[in-house]
Amino acid sequence: MAKIENMDEATARIEAALYSAGRPLRIEDIIRASGTESRTKTTELLQNIMKKTKSAFKALEIVILPDGSYVMQLKPEYSATVKRYASKPVLPNATLKTLSYIAYMQPISSKQLVETRGSGVYAHLKELRQLDYITHQNVGRLKIYTTTEKFQKYFGIQGDVEDLKQRLFSKVRKTANRQTATPQMTTEVN
Repeated sequence: MAKIENMDEATARIEAALYSAGRPLRIEDIIRASGTESRTKTTELLQNIMKKTKSAFKALEIVILPDGSYVMQLKPEYSATVKRYASKPVLPNATLKTLSYIAYMQPISSKQLVETRGSGVYAHLKELRQLDYITHQNVGRLKIYTTTEKFQKYFGIQGDVEDLKQRLFSKVRKTANRQTATPQMTTEVN
């Protein structure tokens, strides 16, 4: 690939890469996308893009993650607003339930997962491994599953496994309380 000298073109290529990736990109990936072959130039362009994004957009941001990768994303406070407009969920509901179960119960064996989630869990595990959201270790004939750092990055979760479990439990409790409160309110209205 030819080296890009036009900084407007390099900027456009960085914007395109960040927008279309849908995941964090390492600086090496962004340098490759920019075509500048220069870490200094690419970093400078990234800083300019971040400033322009911050001033031009209210709901979008480009952030540097703790591992040094960059991601263009929706600001967390707007997630609920756009949920109904999202064209396709990240994962089918059944696979997402399996992922959340793994996240909450980790480390968890494949045997436990099948007992709890059913035999369809094998397809879920395959998809989740392909997305690099889970990993496993073989212990004898069992596979023990845990979530990955990529899972944490993608879903905006930071902290250790115990902190993750607490937050998941809290979220589930709030959702359950809202669901049980709604029927009571409709009963009172009737």
